[in-house]
Amino acid sequence: MKFSTLQSIADVHTIIDQWNTLLEKSAICVPFLQYDYINSWWQTLGGGEWKQGELFVVTAHEDDKIIGIAPMFRTLDQAGEPVLMLLGSIEISDYLDIIVDPAHLSDFLSELLEYLNTFPMSEWVRLDWYNLLDNTPTLPALKLATERMGWEFNQEQCSPAPFISLPADWDSYLNILDKKQRHEIRRKIRRAEENIPASHWYFVEDEANLKNEMDDFLNLMAQDANKAIFLNETMRAQMHDIARVAFLGGWLQLAFLEFGGKKAAGYLSFDYANHIWVYNSGLNADFSQLSPGWVLLGYIIQWAIEHKRNCFDFMRGDEIYKYRFGAVDRFVVCASVRR
Repeated sequence: MKFSTLQSIADVHTIIDQWNTLLEKSAICVPFLQYDYINSWWQTLGGGEWKQGELFVVTAHEDDKIIGIAPMFRTLDQAGEPVLMLLGSIEISDYLDIIVDPAHLSDFLSELLEYLNTFPMSEWVRLDWYNLLDNTPTLPALKLATERMGWEFNQEQCSPAPFISLPADWDSYLNILDKKQRHEIRRKIRRAEENIPASHWYFVEDEANLKNEMDDFLNLMAQDANKAIFLNETMRAQMHDIARVAFLGGWLQLAFLEFGGKKAAGYLSFDYANHIWVYNSGLNADFSQLSPGWVLLGYIIQWAIEHKRNCFDFMRGDEIYKYRFGAVDRFVVCASVRR
């Protein structure tokens, strides 16, 4: 393999097509690794999460074809040590990984570490790779490659990431729930539909309305005190751009539930790779007695089943409602390599 490091966005732009094509073949194909998402993240360093960072995208070629990408940036940790982190780290990108065909994974990681070792210690002392799914083949391959180098490898479980494997039809889905929860979902949907005014839900499909709809969604989010703090001016701009990128890519799923034309709940999700990835939500406290979040979530799950999606992924966080809708845990982890 021939390795090179891309350290300007102009250079990274030259591999857009190869980036996304390789991502489709990768064992972990998630929306947060889509090139346009990564590019959006880089413009604000994750909505201002990072104050500094230098691009450090490493590619591996065989016969002029890219077979592996380690999409990283270099920054300083709290102790002032230079570290290499995955682009997208940490806060707003639920799942991250390297981009490589599984057939080349082990060789790519082994040779990647050898290549990175050619850089002096002043360039980097540690890999800090956050938000790896616990079932990614990257973890055992990275551990093995690290041991071969005689370096230190650590793995830490960071957060649960509940998901639902979707069955073939709505009734089968309801049957995986316990009796009480099944009754609650049916009751709350029926109550919303019988309310005066009755509920109405929809996906945003008109690009001309996207900005205003996203403003409404962010305002719903901000009714939660913690989310209001999170949504500073830079983060709002970042969220708008993520929605724009996903819309143009055909994988945005921005849904609202209304009563009498007033938004009661919203979900921002990604419809990508035959999965629904639930990114964030917002609720209007004025409608809390109608359980709008539960109702809208029920509609979206039903839509996903009817449209033959395989998985409904709630992503990071252990909020109790996820488990009441039938989700089971997997976890995201952080892998650290010190040379």
